[in-house]
Amino acid sequence: MKLNSVTKRDSFEGCIATLEESEIVLIGAGYDGTSSYRPGSRFAPVTIRSEALYSQENYSPYFEKDLTEKSIFDAGDMDLPIGNKSDALKIINKTADELFKGKKKVCTIGGEHLVTLPIVQAALQFFPELRIIQIDSHLDLMDDLFGDKFSHGTVMRRISELKETNKWIYQLGIRSGSKEEYDFAKMNTHVFQFNLNKVSEVIPEISKYPIYLSVDLDVFDPSLIPGTGTPEAGGIFFPDYIKFLKAMKGTNIIGCDMVELSPKIDPTGNSTIHAAKILRELLMVL
Repeated sequence: MKLNSVTKRDSFEGCIATLEESEIVLIGAGYDGTSSYRPGSRFAPVTIRSEALYSQENYSPYFEKDLTEKSIFDAGDMDLPIGNKSDALKIINKTADELFKGKKKVCTIGGEHLVTLPIVQAALQFFPELRIIQIDSHLDLMDDLFGDKFSHGTVMRRISELKETNKWIYQLGIRSGSKEEYDFAKMNTHVFQFNLNKVSEVIPEISKYPIYLSVDLDVFDPSLIPGTGTPEAGGIFFPDYIKFLKAMKGTNIIGCDMVELSPKIDPTGNSTIHAAKILRELLMVL
C-alpha cells in the first residue's frame, strides 16, 4: 500500500508501526481556506507533532496504555493546495478512501472543520450505517457562510445531506448557533448542549453501528485552548473529555479527527501542548 499526495515529516511520538502492519493511520490535513475569523489551522499538524515530541510521554495514565502498544503509523501530511478548495477536498477524500479500503482506522489532524466532509464521504462507501459523533461548541449547520456552501461553518449541514436517514449525527457540547441552525437541528440531528454528560444516553443508541468521531477543539474552554479560530466561552475541560472517551471505549470507532487548532494564535504554546495530549488520548480509544 502506498499513499500518494503525502509529505512525510517527523512522526507523532509513539507511532512506531509501518503502514503495512498498522491498524491505525494518523495523517495531517492542514487546510484552512474557509476560516472566517482567525485562520492558521493549516499549521496544526506539524506543530502538534513537534510539541508532542518534547512535551509528553507515550503512556496514558488515564487508559493505562502506551502508544507504542498500539499499531499506529503516522503517514505525515497531505500535500494540499491551500488556495484551491475543490482540489484540496478531492485529495483528502482520495487519501481517506485509500486508507479505508486498506482496512485502516483513520485519525486525521486538521485543519479547519471542513476537512471532515471528504473523510466522511469516503467512510460512507465502506460503512453505509455510519453514525457521527461531533463534540464542538458550534452546530456548523449553516446552509451557507458568506455565500459559500462548503465551509467550516456548513460542514455538518453538508454531511447531514450525505444520507437520506435523518438524525444520524449526534452533536455534543454545543453552545453556539443561529436560530436557523437550531431549527434545522431539531429535525435532522441530535443536539446535547453545553457539555458531554449525555454521552451515556447516546452510546446505547449507536453502539451497534460504526462511528466516526469529530473533535473540534473549540469545544474546550478558551482558558484551556485559546489558540482556535472561533473560541466560545463556557467550554469543557480535560477531565470532562477523559470521561467522555472512557464512555466511548469499546464502541466501533472507524475513524476520527481533531480540528481547529490555530497554534500561532497562542504564543505561549499551551494550546498546542494540550492538543497533543488530547490527540494522544483520542488514539487510545481507537
